[in-house]
Amino acid sequence: MFTLSDFDFNLPPELIAQTALTERSASRLLDVDNHTTPAALTDRQFAELPTLIEPGDLLVFNDTKVLKARFLGKKASGGRIEVLVERLTGPTTALAQIRASKSPAPGTVLTLADAFDVTVGERVEPFYTLHFPAECLTLIEQYGRLPLPPYIEHDPDAIDETRYQTVYAANPGAVAAPTAGLHFDAALFDRLDARGVERATLTLHVGAGTFQPVRVEKIDEHKMHSEWYQLPQSLVDKIAATKARGNRVIAVGTTSMRALEAAARDAANENRPLAAAVAETDIFITPGYEFRVVDRLVTNFHLPKSTLLMLVSAFAGMETIRDAYRHAIEQRYRFFSYGDAMLLTRQPR
Repeated sequence: MFTLSDFDFNLPPELIAQTALTERSASRLLDVDNHTTPAALTDRQFAELPTLIEPGDLLVFNDTKVLKARFLGKKASGGRIEVLVERLTGPTTALAQIRASKSPAPGTVLTLADAFDVTVGERVEPFYTLHFPAECLTLIEQYGRLPLPPYIEHDPDAIDETRYQTVYAANPGAVAAPTAGLHFDAALFDRLDARGVERATLTLHVGAGTFQPVRVEKIDEHKMHSEWYQLPQSLVDKIAATKARGNRVIAVGTTSMRALEAAARDAANENRPLAAAVAETDIFITPGYEFRVVDRLVTNFHLPKSTLLMLVSAFAGMETIRDAYRHAIEQRYRFFSYGDAMLLTRQPR
């Protein structure tokens, strides 16, 4: 059994990308071919991606949209608080994390952004229910702040509000971006279309739990956060057609991967074919996992000891990922949300 230490590595702090590049597709791409031993690692530009994908292959994107989910506020006593909305649960209700000197009791009124009051409802561990005075989405977008990841050290600005959002974001609900999608722009889509590459979308609302550290050494004891996803029938049909003609399904980002594999796992457990789904998933993908849908993966570089690093290690192979990350550090790739990307292929069984 793997331990947390198996997924640790030393990352020079200066390689953590703090700002986005001016052009989305100007990032670098590490092309990882794990059908050789050791894996062949080729340094490329992300703009080369269309040449690495076969006509008829299917790219699957997560079209979630990041909410302006962070608020500074205060209690009636004047005590300062910080609120991070985790998910919307109704037109005027949401679950949220609350940082305060003392946990607020049900019925407590909090003033957010010096603009409006919310009332604390029941506790839904580890979150609080918040009751808004009007539609959550309207108030969040008008008064909230973009929730940049904790390793980005500047306050969000107008550039972040554009660049920490994919160009195809459509369904509000995430508190973190599906960052592999940040590399795609209209010109790259035009080139993919011209090559005959298929595209489709699903929705998985990325939760703040994506940044939560694993706190146990035995990784099988870790409890994953849960995230809401929707897999449309049109995507299920495209996956079936792609597989039938011998092409490959390529997940853009680990969030797309989680939704696809969660739906496929549930289908397999119920002895039925993949079908449209609206569900919650706490799927935890670690080495030894049997992948059922995804053949290739476009992904950024992930945090040490993170569940996402475990996922890509399961997909491409432990040694392949170790070699790829070692190479990326040596070649000064940019890491994490605003960083560069990899193209991975599922390791041979």
